[in-house]
Amino acid sequence: MTPNEPSAQHTFQVDLRGLVDLLSHHLYSSPRVYLRELLQNAVDAITARQALDQAAPAEITVTTGDAFSVSDTGVGLTEADVHTFLATIGRSSKRTPGGDLDAGQLADARAEFIGQFGIGLLACFVVADEITVTTRSARTPDAPVVEWRGRSDGRYTITTLPTDARPEPGTTVTLTPRADAEEWTAPRRVLELARHYGSLLRHRVTVVDGAGRGTRINQTPAPWARRHDTPAARREALTAHCRDTFDFTPLDTIDLDLPLVGLSGVAYVLPEAVPPSRRAGHRVHLKGMLLSDQADELLPEWAFFVRCVVDAERLRPTASREALYADETLAAVRDALGLRIRDWLTDLSASDPGLLHRFLSVHHLAVKALARHDDELLRMLLPWLPFETTDGNVTLDEFARAHPVVLVTRTVEEFRQVAPIAGAAGLGVINGGYTYDRDLVHRLPEIRTGTTVADLDPATVTAHLDNVDPATELAAAAFLATARQVLGRFDCDVALRTFHPSSAPALLLDDREARHERTRTRLADQADGLWADILGSLGSSAPRAQLVLNHLNPLVRRAAAIRHPELATTTVEALYGQALLLARRPLKASESALLNRSFLALLDHAMLGHEPGAQNPPATPHQEP
Repeated sequence: MTPNEPSAQHTFQVDLRGLVDLLSHHLYSSPRVYLRELLQNAVDAITARQALDQAAPAEITVTTGDAFSVSDTGVGLTEADVHTFLATIGRSSKRTPGGDLDAGQLADARAEFIGQFGIGLLACFVVADEITVTTRSARTPDAPVVEWRGRSDGRYTITTLPTDARPEPGTTVTLTPRADAEEWTAPRRVLELARHYGSLLRHRVTVVDGAGRGTRINQTPAPWARRHDTPAARREALTAHCRDTFDFTPLDTIDLDLPLVGLSGVAYVLPEAVPPSRRAGHRVHLKGMLLSDQADELLPEWAFFVRCVVDAERLRPTASREALYADETLAAVRDALGLRIRDWLTDLSASDPGLLHRFLSVHHLAVKALARHDDELLRMLLPWLPFETTDGNVTLDEFARAHPVVLVTRTVEEFRQVAPIAGAAGLGVINGGYTYDRDLVHRLPEIRTGTTVADLDPATVTAHLDNVDPATELAAAAFLATARQVLGRFDCDVALRTFHPSSAPALLLDDREARHERTRTRLADQADGLWADILGSLGSSAPRAQLVLNHLNPLVRRAAAIRHPELATTTVEALYGQALLLARRPLKASESALLNRSFLALLDHAMLGHEPGAQNPPATPHQEP
C-alpha cells in the first residue's frame, strides 16, 4: 500500500456463540428472560399493527408441550424485513408503520414500543439451539408467508411457504431447546414465567398446554384501575392482589398516579416492621411488561415501609431491561412518589387517627427518619410518635405534658443506667440512643411552647440523690475506703447516697465519652514519642465513673458494717459487677474476671459459713485482676 492510498474497508465478523455466552453470563440475570423477550416482541408487533388498523385482533398465545412456540396477531414481517432485521444482529425491527420519519418523530414512535435495543430474538439462543420464525406481514396485501430458521452457530435459511401455512398476518416463533435448557420450556415453568412477566400486559395472553387447554395469565385493566361498586369492594380486591403478589395483608393502600410519565399503581403498607436496610422489592412494569421485581430505587430510602406495584410508560430501562436507568426522570419520579406517600401520612392524621396510631406503632422509625428533614411533617406527627421513656413507651406529647423539663440521654446504655433511679426521683428522661430520637426530642420546643429539652449528664442524676448524714458516712468510712481502693483499678470512684427505689443497691454513673477519654489517657501513658504527643493533645482530663451505693438498700447497709477486709473486698466487687450488668454495656476482660471471681468467692463464703462449727466469716484470698 502506497502512502496516502485509501485504506481498505472491512466488516466486523460476529461470533454468535460468543455473543450468546456474553448475554447469558453478563447481561441477563437468568435464562428465563427469553420468554420476556418473546412476549415483548409480540406486544410490539401488535402495537405496530394497531397503528395500521385499530380494529386488528390483539392476542398472544404461548404453546407448551412437545413444541414450544409464541404466536401473535401482530404486524408480521415481509421477506425483505426478515433479511434486514432477523439476519442482522443488533438491528431493531421496532420501526414505524408509515415510512421515513425525522429523528423527533422516530423517537415518539419508538416510545410506543417496549423494546429499545434490538436484541430481542437473539436472547432466545440462551435456551435454544434453533429458532424458527414463521411470519406474514400485515403491511402488504397478499403478503407471502416467510420462514426464517436460524441456528446458534450463525447459519440461517429463509423459505417462502404456501399461504395456508399462516392464513392471517402475525408471527409464530418456535424454539428447539438445548438439552441443558429444557427445564425453561417445561409447561409448568412456562406458565409460571408468563404470569411473572405478563400479568399486567394489555393484550390477551393465553398459555396452551399439550392437551390444548388454555389458561389466560392476565386480566385488564390493572387491579388498581378496575371499577368496583363500593370503596370497600375495591379495598378488598387490592388486598387480595397484595396477598397474591407479596404474600402479606397490607395495613393500608396508597394510590400512585403520575400522568406526566404515564405511571400508575399502588403502594401497600407493610403490617410489620422491617429493617431499613432490607431491599424494598418494588415491582415495576413498563407498558405492562414486568421490568423488575426488586426496583428499590423507585422510592426514597425512608419509605421502606411500603411495597409498590407500578406500570409506567416513560421510565427508561437499562440495556438488560431488568432495572431502571438512573437518570433525571427517575429522580423526579422518586421524589414525586415520596411526596405522595408523605401526603398519605398527613391525610391520615386528620381522617383516621386510629389507623395512624397502628401505623406509627409499627413504622415509627421510618416516620422519624422523614420528620428530621420535613418541618411540616415534624410539626404534625412528632407529638404522635412513641419514645422509650422513664414513664414507659409513650408519645412525646403525652410525656411532655407530664414533664415540662425533658431530659434525653445520648446512648441506650446511659438510659438503662439511670432510668429506674430517675423515674423514682421524678425526672422525665427519654432514651435518645436510638436512631433519630435524640435529634427529634431536641426539636420538641419548636412545636410545643413551655417545654425545655436538655441532655442528661451524671451531675443531673447525682443532684437528685440525697446525702447520708455525717454519722452514717463516718460509720461506713472503712468500707468506703476499701471500695475506693478496689475500684480505683477500674477508674471508678465510690459515693454513699440514699435514693429510690430502695431495691436498687447501686447505680453506676458512666458514659461512653468518659470511657473513651480514659482509654485515650491510658494509651497515652503507654505510648512513646510522637504518638504519645498526639494522644496527649486530644484531651486533658480523664473523667472517672462513679459507683453510687444506696444506703436505703438493706444489703448495702449490712455491707457498710463489714470489718473483715477480704469479705469487704469481695462484696465491693460483687456490687460493682451487678451494676455493670444492669448497665448492659460490653465488659472488658478484667471486668469479666472480676464478676467471675466475686461470684465464686461469695459462693465459697456462703457454703463455708454454714458448715458445722463455723463461728466467724472465713478469710477469702484476694488476687489482683
